Amino acid sequence: MEKLDELYKKLNIMRKYSHALGIMSFDFETIAPENARENESETMDYFANELFKISNSDEMKELIVDLYAEKDKLSALDAILVDNLYENYLKTKNITPEFDLERNKVYSKAYIDWLSAKGNKDFTLFKDSLQAVIDTQKKEISLRENALPNLYDNLLNDFEPQILSDTLDNFFSELKDGLLSILGKIQASDHAIRGDFLTRYVPIHKQEKFSKYLLNLNGYDFKRGALTTTEHPFTSDIAKNDARVTTHYYENLFVSNIYSVIHEGGHAIFMQNEPDEDYEHFINDSITNGMHESVSRFYENVIGRSKEYIHLIYPEFIKQFGDEFGDVSEKELYEAVNIVKPSLIRTEADEVTYGLHIIIRYEMEKLMLSGKIKVEDAPKTWNKLYKEYLGVDVPDDSVGILQDVHWTGAFGYFPSYAIGNAYNAIYTKKMAESFDYKKAISDGNISLISDWLKENVFKNANRKKPKDWLYSITGETLSPKPFLEYLNNKYAEIYKF
Repeated sequence: MEKLDELYKKLNIMRKYSHALGIMSFDFETIAPENARENESETMDYFANELFKISNSDEMKELIVDLYAEKDKLSALDAILVDNLYENYLKTKNITPEFDLERNKVYSKAYIDWLSAKGNKDFTLFKDSLQAVIDTQKKEISLRENALPNLYDNLLNDFEPQILSDTLDNFFSELKDGLLSILGKIQASDHAIRGDFLTRYVPIHKQEKFSKYLLNLNGYDFKRGALTTTEHPFTSDIAKNDARVTTHYYENLFVSNIYSVIHEGGHAIFMQNEPDEDYEHFINDSITNGMHESVSRFYENVIGRSKEYIHLIYPEFIKQFGDEFGDVSEKELYEAVNIVKPSLIRTEADEVTYGLHIIIRYEMEKLMLSGKIKVEDAPKTWNKLYKEYLGVDVPDDSVGILQDVHWTGAFGYFPSYAIGNAYNAIYTKKMAESFDYKKAISDGNISLISDWLKENVFKNANRKKPKDWLYSITGETLSPKPFLEYLNNKYAEIYKF
């Protein structure tokens, strides 16, 4: 089909721009010198705007509309592509290149201001940029042809289509009750877990070596990726065969890096195992955030914090860290990486309290976007919720409202983490019906798990909406119950309640 061929030509050009932007963005967030960031962000904004001009050109819009009208004549994957493009067309058709450049500048400045504010432990340095991000997102949504009535639903739908605030209000209400119940049982337990060694000094070069061991063990392909450092760990899907992982090393908190690497490595393994056909048909970027977080948190927690995984890695752990942890037994290591204790930092939180961190952010986003709290009052509300839900006091903004990078460019992402936990709890039950995945972990046969994920989880992730994707794997719908059951069973054994 001539029009489809023309579309592919334009998408190939756009892919090259995206590739270049991916490299620049990765540099910006990893090794760019502090004084170079402003200039580098201007360059990124320019190329992002050029990409936008191509994607929103009259020729591109005409192709999308015409092909959408004839999509019944297309192959299944091309029909998915055209559906995706048409949905995005309705979102962006009224956005001018001038506004696109303006919003890119807002987000780039917000990132720079966030870094400064976090470094200085001072929210006021980020306050104006946060308000600008909110205002920009509101304006962008007001221009959409397919905007939903509820402002926040539009942002949620961008990250996890079909999973909107009415669903999430009920989901988080049930999740919160369940988490607080489990937390209460743990806090009532008199089982003591040794954790004195968790803050011992570990040289960064040793942590880096162990990080590479873990990524290799879990199936990450270094020939198609790389590992480096950043302020807030992330994974970047720069291009086909280029899925890069970042981490942040703390000399006196080695567990932070271990689980950042396993988590981000999970994202990258997902990226490295997308079907080639998805790249060929330009639908490879269709995986939702909830799907992605289900996999990264599956690797981080279901595998990485399991008794079987600690058994598997313990000999190498002692081999590499014998000087630091020679007095730590396998059982002590397992229990220590599963200590449940309410804390300040989301990314360092245990499996039980982690969901409460997400619920706080969900509530904060709704409050700020609805105008029920002013941006300048956000730290006060944040600190209040942390005290109410987790019982902790927030000493400064750096470990409080400034701890996450997400609000420098997007609202609506945070629920994906909790949704991901729920997804993987549901499909892990399905996996257990096929083979003993715990034995596979203990035996070091993680490839058995990878193979099951490729066929059941990865294969159709770009091709189905979340509800259909989950149902096709498990025959079930989104619910926090399996996740709560998983937590209760695991921690009842650890804390003996």
